[in-house]
Amino acid sequence: MSQTSHEFDTIINNCQTLFKNKMLDYGAAWRILRLPSLTDQIYIKANRIRTIQEKGEQKVEENIDNEFIAIVNYSIMSLIQLEKGVANQPDLSVEQALEWYVKKAEEAKNLMLAKNHDYGEAWRDLRISSITDLILQKLLRVKQIEDNMGKTIVSEGLEANYFDIVNYAVFALILLNNQENNK
Repeated sequence: MSQTSHEFDTIINNCQTLFKNKMLDYGAAWRILRLPSLTDQIYIKANRIRTIQEKGEQKVEENIDNEFIAIVNYSIMSLIQLEKGVANQPDLSVEQALEWYVKKAEEAKNLMLAKNHDYGEAWRDLRISSITDLILQKLLRVKQIEDNMGKTIVSEGLEANYFDIVNYAVFALILLNNQENNK
């Protein structure tokens, strides 16, 4: 599990670097996005990955690694929005946004480590296409919960699903990185 912890940190650092650079370019404009808008952004990225996987080709030369990174970052933004609420104007400095990012990434990692303990790192035997499907399933659940105004009867809420999406996307990036290194 120490290998997984290290791999998780490496992936999150890469995602965080992109998040920081986009913050430097655009500021915290994402803070005005309502949760359904963020969910739809994540859905677009996951659906593109699935479409490319099914067709076996792509017309836009942007690899799926970048889409999984975007899924991580949009999911962390969603977790921040859940806790802070939506703003009417950008209201976070780069430093403040990074503090929130690190906080949510650490929460995701702690959840991943706990689940890895119980599941025995079964994710390492998954196909990338299965991880994509699991992310899409989580997104459909999130959309239903959003349509139900956040109410659930027996199911996990939005936060748990966003954390799972972060972790699945990180797993996909770890597996893709390992595939690339084994070529």
